[in-house]
Amino acid sequence: MSDSLVQLSIGPRPRLPEWVRKPHTHFESLNRLKSGLRRLNLHTVCESARCPNIHECFSKAAATFMILGNRCTRGCGFCSVPKGNPAKHEMRLDPSEPANVARMAAAMNLRYVVITSVNRDDLPDGGSAHFAETVRQVRRALPEARVEVLTPDFCGDLDAVARVLEAGPQVFNHNMETVPRLYRRVRPQADYRQSLRVLAFAREHGGALTKSGFMVGLGETEEEVHTLLRDLRDAGTDVATIGQYLQPTRRNLPVSAYIEPQQFERYREYGLSLGFKMVFSGPLVRSSYMADAVHDEARRVPC
Repeated sequence: MSDSLVQLSIGPRPRLPEWVRKPHTHFESLNRLKSGLRRLNLHTVCESARCPNIHECFSKAAATFMILGNRCTRGCGFCSVPKGNPAKHEMRLDPSEPANVARMAAAMNLRYVVITSVNRDDLPDGGSAHFAETVRQVRRALPEARVEVLTPDFCGDLDAVARVLEAGPQVFNHNMETVPRLYRRVRPQADYRQSLRVLAFAREHGGALTKSGFMVGLGETEEEVHTLLRDLRDAGTDVATIGQYLQPTRRNLPVSAYIEPQQFERYREYGLSLGFKMVFSGPLVRSSYMADAVHDEARRVPC
């Protein structure tokens, strides 16, 4: 067994290694920000996906807005965002959501705004028009702020991708999540090559910095991670983020292995050797974590 992996055996859930523990101490700021979000009927992926960094980020008035509602039409094995069948749940779009995101971002005095969404495969455009309108509203309310979008794959509809890009985000992010061999288990309704095409299209058809993230600890090998990084670079991706998968609920996929910090550093070095502008790699790294600092460092790298 590689020294970089702590393999998990079947049985009681193991204690988390020290390197994936984070103190939860900012309850006052957490509750204050949650109250403001609920007043405007807004959601964050920080809450819905049970991000381990939520106390830190909310204490700094940083959050990733999650639009198109709070129910996803897909059933990814790693994700704790509520699932919804449009035939069984009312999943109508809230027409006030774009303006409310802008209003909340302005109230938080954000200088860097991250917007993501659930998958809405039930909508003809995948929700891309609503996504684009949210970006426009934020840019109107905060003209000096930078905007990062973390989009779904829109079922491979590149017109939908173009619609979001035309709204003018500074960063276009679409997560690969894992290596291709594990897609059937981790992202059963997604397609690895389709996600790469989305990123390549964004790189070719917009002026935005392109970014993608994935998790380790789901059973992938080191060579599979290297191949994924090479595929991302071949698609023109500028920034990669790599973090440890942590099982958010007992209904989600179990952790296959905890990856030691030294291995994350080796992945970072390998990614940089391929020509990424920035590789943010560590156990508690998430796609939108410290997104402003990641953007700034990547922009300092010459084209």
